Amino acid sequence: MMEQPALPPVTLTELDQLAQRAATVIARLRDRLYAPGTEKQLDLTFNVRKAAEMVGRSEKLIRDAEGDGRLPMPDKDPDTGRRTGYNLADVNRMREVFGTLPHRGPNDPAMVLAVQNFKGGVGKSTVTVHLAQYLALKGYRVCVVDCDSQASTTSMFGLNPDVDVDEDEDTLYPFFRHGGPKSLHYALRATYWPGVALIPANLGLYDAEYEFAARMAREQSFVLDRLRAGIETIQDQFDVILMDPPPALGMLSLSVLRAANALIIPAPPNNIDFGSTAHFLKMMGATLNELAEHGGARDYAFVKILATKMNDQKSAHIAIKRMMDAVFPMDSLSAVLKDSAEIDNATANLSSVYELTGPGTRTDTHKRCRAYLDAVNREIEVLIRKTWPSHYPALRKEGLL
Repeated sequence: MMEQPALPPVTLTELDQLAQRAATVIARLRDRLYAPGTEKQLDLTFNVRKAAEMVGRSEKLIRDAEGDGRLPMPDKDPDTGRRTGYNLADVNRMREVFGTLPHRGPNDPAMVLAVQNFKGGVGKSTVTVHLAQYLALKGYRVCVVDCDSQASTTSMFGLNPDVDVDEDEDTLYPFFRHGGPKSLHYALRATYWPGVALIPANLGLYDAEYEFAARMAREQSFVLDRLRAGIETIQDQFDVILMDPPPALGMLSLSVLRAANALIIPAPPNNIDFGSTAHFLKMMGATLNELAEHGGARDYAFVKILATKMNDQKSAHIAIKRMMDAVFPMDSLSAVLKDSAEIDNATANLSSVYELTGPGTRTDTHKRCRAYLDAVNREIEVLIRKTWPSHYPALRKEGLL
């Protein structure tokens, strides 16, 4: 008589039950994070001193413009008579009046930047969201394209992928289908961040992989460059288009590589993640060379490795970061995105560090984290501006060119 196994097999029925229980947990989390009848809003306000700094003009000039009607008079507290503060839309209106918006020139190419790594958990969505919001604070026109069916970036911008996003109307998926839309305008959404538009994602976007696979044999060039063609239909509206691809070597990821004209590669300095990044670079090179035979070569304005989740208290992180600097002296960003509980806590509430307000922003932890993020994003901003000839005079004046 055959002895019964010590562990009984897990049946498909039991797997279905496990998925249902997991869905219940997700639903509870979503109920907490996406309260019914509410819409995410940006609560950031700036006093006149900070607004003047952001605009690049003096407080007096701002007050003069308010006095002569070029700018609207600010809201004031009825009890104290003091200004209640300016929001980001107000600051951008000031930039427009004073001619200090940092938009690219009419002959400058739009920056199409992919935050790319085939390894999950390296900080792609964190980098994408914070870079988009940093650029928006500076006054750039930004579009974020969520190409990942896990939709982390979509969630961070306040949309519930399961409720607020229709895979047949709102994501990239319709664009990839046979006979789909001719441009990506249908998918563009305004966000609660002034200056940031979003093309969202949800789980249904994963079907695009099958759509690609079915068409690859007969329409290879169409499949490879479909996303690039879509980006070209909307790029005149933006200075920077950021793409957050899935953490896998699939057709969507390859399409992102073909559509981008610059890459940021997040890589935590630990053995497993950096080893995966090394494999990613090798695979990317081999894959792009092979794709070039069918669709033409694709050059990039810059490709930079960004050390993420760096922990100065871990000797292994320090050793691997030192090795990264030695091996990639010209290919790594100087700034490092360090591991921070501030990012983890904000992300847990589907927020970014840049949109936090209140007493918590006065802590040393927040200030350090903000400094890390600003340093990384400022370095990327300079790289972007170096691709725009209209910015060369200002870059020379700033000693950056």
